[in-house]
Amino acid sequence: MAHRTETQALHAGHRADPTTGSVAVPIYQTTSYQFNDAEHAASLFALSELGNIYTRIMNPTNDVLEQRLTAMEGGAAGLALASGQAASMFAILNIAASGDNFVCSQHIYGGTWNLFDVTLRDLGIEVRFVDPTDPENFRAATDDKTRAYYGETLPNPKLEMFPISEVAAIGRELGVPLIMDNTAAPILCRPFDHGAAITMYSTTKYLGGHGNSIGGVLIDGGNFDWEANRERFPLLTRPDPGYHGAVWLEAAKPLGPIAYALKARVTLLRDVGAAMSPFNAFLFLQGVETVSLRMQKHCENASVVAEYLSQHDKVEKVIHPSLQKGEARRRADAYLSGGYGGLVGMELAGGKAAGQAFINNLELLYHVANIGDARSLAIHPASTTHSQLSEEDLLASGVTPGYVRLSIGIEHVDDIIADIEQALAKV
Repeated sequence: MAHRTETQALHAGHRADPTTGSVAVPIYQTTSYQFNDAEHAASLFALSELGNIYTRIMNPTNDVLEQRLTAMEGGAAGLALASGQAASMFAILNIAASGDNFVCSQHIYGGTWNLFDVTLRDLGIEVRFVDPTDPENFRAATDDKTRAYYGETLPNPKLEMFPISEVAAIGRELGVPLIMDNTAAPILCRPFDHGAAITMYSTTKYLGGHGNSIGGVLIDGGNFDWEANRERFPLLTRPDPGYHGAVWLEAAKPLGPIAYALKARVTLLRDVGAAMSPFNAFLFLQGVETVSLRMQKHCENASVVAEYLSQHDKVEKVIHPSLQKGEARRRADAYLSGGYGGLVGMELAGGKAAGQAFINNLELLYHVANIGDARSLAIHPASTTHSQLSEEDLLASGVTPGYVRLSIGIEHVDDIIADIEQALAKV
């Protein structure tokens, strides 16, 4: 029986522990796993048999999280990682090498911008930033060395919905997969339903929901035809010297359409070691069980806060999909189901000084760099999360000097507004 996303969040990947019957997923806090014999060990290392080898590469607790999130997204295979940044980096490194490029939306989180624009450039991989409001910009930036397109579903902090199906269609025409960071829109959007090939999350945010663990996940949709575009993806289609000449597209065939996920696990995760802690995976599983309920409340509260701020005389502009018009609103309605997300942006008339003063006046809302907690949060991006960017890049990503980003939690909305109101009164 095919279950809906809310049901999969509770049941996918685990029924009961085969040894103890435990319904809660056990924490397998181990480094290693006993092999049956020498032949068994050799088979595992040769990938002719799947099983546990070493927790840097796989772990039974992490496996349940991977299976659960993969089922919820409608994908083929998942890979749990140490952070969302690791997931973003692996997403590109898995198919791009020195001399290659990828095209990325300008509307992305500041940490991801820096990762792509500095760290990956240092590795010889070129990022080409484009304005996603016109999907054809992705086509114009594509050449024979383009390995992927990358965007954020509900960009942090721009909050204008990414044109998933439009860019995905251009990519499939040219043989380029679309990678979507869906961190800000779990439950609300399933990018695979709109043509994306790969989805990633910072599980630190809404999926975990309680601000207690750092993690990320990469999910292979199993829906992209790598075979038809062999020349564009040599890392998947040519012999890998790190695995005795394995060709990942061929090696994965007995396992299903998971060449991308398989390679990420047994090459990048094996070599880089950005493994998620089993204890963190356990905590994320607890969060995932209630994410559908929390997202409803996040969305409900955020829409009320956005409407309140739109009437405030000290707020020049409110950024939230519920208040957008034209194409931005059409895309939000087309891709988001059940609400417009829990993030709200506002631009204060007094610029940077006003933004920082507002932050300092808050009493209930926490001043932290995270989003997606059950509790409400606030930050001034220009002086914190996006401070590494140039003034030009700040504006391209949606950050003005007076911009404040709110991550609206699940408290009573009257208490949230009361704190915002008293903080604004002192600006």
